[in-house]
Amino acid sequence: MIRPTLIALAFSFSLAACAAESPAATAGKATAKAAAPATDDAATRERIEAALQTLAPGMKVDGVAPSPIPGFLEVAMGARIIYVSQDGKQLLQGSLIDIASRESLTQASEAKLRSGMLAAIGDDAGIRFEAAQPKYEVTVFTDIDCGYCRRMHTEIDEYNRLGITVNYLFYPRAGIGSESFQKAVNVWCAPDRRKALTEAKAGKDLPEGNCSNPVTKDFDLGRRVGLDGTPAIYAADGTQLGGYVPPAEMLARLEQVSAPPAR
Repeated sequence: MIRPTLIALAFSFSLAACAAESPAATAGKATAKAAAPATDDAATRERIEAALQTLAPGMKVDGVAPSPIPGFLEVAMGARIIYVSQDGKQLLQGSLIDIASRESLTQASEAKLRSGMLAAIGDDAGIRFEAAQPKYEVTVFTDIDCGYCRRMHTEIDEYNRLGITVNYLFYPRAGIGSESFQKAVNVWCAPDRRKALTEAKAGKDLPEGNCSNPVTKDFDLGRRVGLDGTPAIYAADGTQLGGYVPPAEMLARLEQVSAPPAR
């Protein structure tokens, strides 16, 4: 059924269980083969968007770029990629694999989109746990009440010791206005946010906060990048590293992602 699949693609913002692992953990090394940047062609974008809305009303196209597939365009919706024929009559959905390199061109393009989104959030939207000798930085969407999120945070000192700086963004899976959402606000409004986050993840109740905060902004960004559970961990280049990943394995994945492509 195409309609439910497309709706799921455009609006798949799971608020259910924590994600323990991601099958795309090693994706994103194909960045050198990713499609060209989106073209600023309003007419093409409107034509493709109109065609897609006949399948799933309300779908919004964020960008259109040339595609490796002759006769098709690469279409971005948030950080999701699909392929639509230039006349808007055919659609391909799935991962496009380069046979020679055995890498996913689709995942590389999606990583590039995520990287741009994450780079644009600014330093005032998250809570950073800095490594004393930083080698890598990851962005982690977290939920105060998520079991795997709490497990990950108990090891934050080890991530930092290995040179991994962790920048937390909030993604209360129960949604805006939920109890988990308020817990995130409580953390942000606390005098010492790092300490408050550690205490909240340990199950401590914090004083109710009421201040200007980025929790809604973080939550909306999580929906746009297409995360499907928490924790959701992204490298600086937008590669999704997984859900909960132990520190040593995290370091290995980051080293793999940053390694130069094989010739």
